[in-house]
Amino acid sequence: MRNYGLIGHPLSHSFSMAYFNNKFKNEELDCFFINFDIEKLESIRDIIAQYPDLQGFTITHPYKKEIFNYLSFVDENARQIGAVNVVKVDADKKLHGYNTDYIGFKGLLKEAITGKDIKKAYVCGTGGASEAVKFVLRQENIAFEVLSRKNDSYQDLKKHGFHDNELIINATPVGMFPKSEDLLDLPYATANATNVFIDLIYNPEETMFMREAKKYGAKAYNGLKMLTLQAEAAWKIWDKR
Repeated sequence: MRNYGLIGHPLSHSFSMAYFNNKFKNEELDCFFINFDIEKLESIRDIIAQYPDLQGFTITHPYKKEIFNYLSFVDENARQIGAVNVVKVDADKKLHGYNTDYIGFKGLLKEAITGKDIKKAYVCGTGGASEAVKFVLRQENIAFEVLSRKNDSYQDLKKHGFHDNELIINATPVGMFPKSEDLLDLPYATANATNVFIDLIYNPEETMFMREAKKYGAKAYNGLKMLTLQAEAAWKIWDKR
């Protein structure tokens, strides 16, 4: 049996294990997917030793950047992005890093902004997921501003509010299960029907971020499509002979 898994902390919100194990069952594949909830990434060495049939794993918050220290090979796209969310374990137990988040986000973005004349994007967050988002926005020639709690960018946005044809992306864990009532401090009341809000969170299905955006007429999307697309891209990497 080939084993795969998800590494991160915490993992109570994740649908990845259910997604992949359902896929393996439906496609009659002799594989199993395990969640590895670890508080320190250095525990990855113990996991690889304990699971000799581990063929690969996905990486989620907060280790998408830290994982670079453990990799023997990094795909060029992942290197440019500066974050890895997929690792393949080779026959010598060496780790190869890739990024499929950008593939997932690209598909989600296309669905969200088709027919819209987006002038600018705001990216909330500075973690690994936001790096994939920025990579795609650059590819699509969409100007963007990164909002971070480390500076006054959130406060600056609150002063002038949103304008027409702007895209707002939540690439933070704020509002994720089990803290589903948490909400980014944004000027939602200035949004309108020309704005698009994308939350990379998929659990809960409708976040407070999405709910507030819809209240003022904006379109809002969760990250489930991104999860599905990046997971299928990850499987292609793992299953490649």
